Amino acid sequence: MFVHPDDDPRADGGFDNDERATLVGYLRDRRLTLELKCAGLDAEGMARRSVPPSDLSLLGLVRHLAEVERYWFRNVMVGQDAPPHYAVDGVNLELDGAVADPGLVAEAWDTWRAEVAFAERFVADAPDLGILGRREEIPLRHVLVHLIEEYARHAGHADLLRERIDGRVGQ
Repeated sequence: MFVHPDDDPRADGGFDNDERATLVGYLRDRRLTLELKCAGLDAEGMARRSVPPSDLSLLGLVRHLAEVERYWFRNVMVGQDAPPHYAVDGVNLELDGAVADPGLVAEAWDTWRAEVAFAERFVADAPDLGILGRREEIPLRHVLVHLIEEYARHAGHADLLRERIDGRVGQ
């Protein structure tokens, strides 16, 4: 177990009986799951590609999910022209650029947290979940469901990566 059940920061349900609280609550829990899967690892552990032949690493997942947050909230919903964080000359470096450097790991977490904070503010300020994105006419509720799906999918990847790194398994 990564954390004792009494110390688990996730709500795991029990949200207010309304759509916004449910979607926001489950997304928050999936984001916390990513943090729990990475807890206690140094830069080498975060960057280890532990499930060959995949080039996926926990650091790569953090970088990828920062990009997912940026794209859906800044670009699609707000309509900003926010360029990718991890692209150089059109080359996507979310995974390939995820190397064992403590500075890169800290920067990835800072970027991810900034994108999550932006998304949380946007959702909190949205008058309702039916508002449409400015760049693409996609309702906010669909974006929230997609993000829950995206995090849940990658939490499974994180489980395998972490178990191969140091044997830790958990919720």
